Amino acid sequence: MSSYRESDEAQEGRREKDVPVPEEMDAELEIVLKDFRSSLHAWSEAEASRPRTTAAAVRRPRWRLAAGWALGCALVVGGVSGALYERNREANLAAIQHQREVEQQKQLAAEKARQAEEELAKVDKEVSRDVPAAMEPLAQLMSEDESQ
Repeated sequence: MSSYRESDEAQEGRREKDVPVPEEMDAELEIVLKDFRSSLHAWSEAEASRPRTTAAAVRRPRWRLAAGWALGCALVVGGVSGALYERNREANLAAIQHQREVEQQKQLAAEKARQAEEELAKVDKEVSRDVPAAMEPLAQLMSEDESQ
């Protein structure tokens, strides 16, 4: 341990030699601080006297932002309502077309029924007789007398 104490003492002796005297240190520190202060004052004066340019702040009115949003919403609503209108229109056209087809089918069915009725009347007329077969020559004579 004695060697340890000896080395500590040797280091302390060296420290005392390297460290300047407080009066010398105060004078040197004062000179450095004065130089720093003068350079700081010179810099701040240069900055204060420098011409400055400022960019004009671009400020958009808030109504433009609101108008943009309103226009966007109007476009979306218009697009959606247009699509719904077109879809509804197509559905209505399809319903009208279906109704026309049903009416045409009804007309065709009525026409077929009328034609069938006419054919039946024609067949009935051809098949039916006004007078029995035995009395037919007499009926012909009567019709000849009426025509004269």
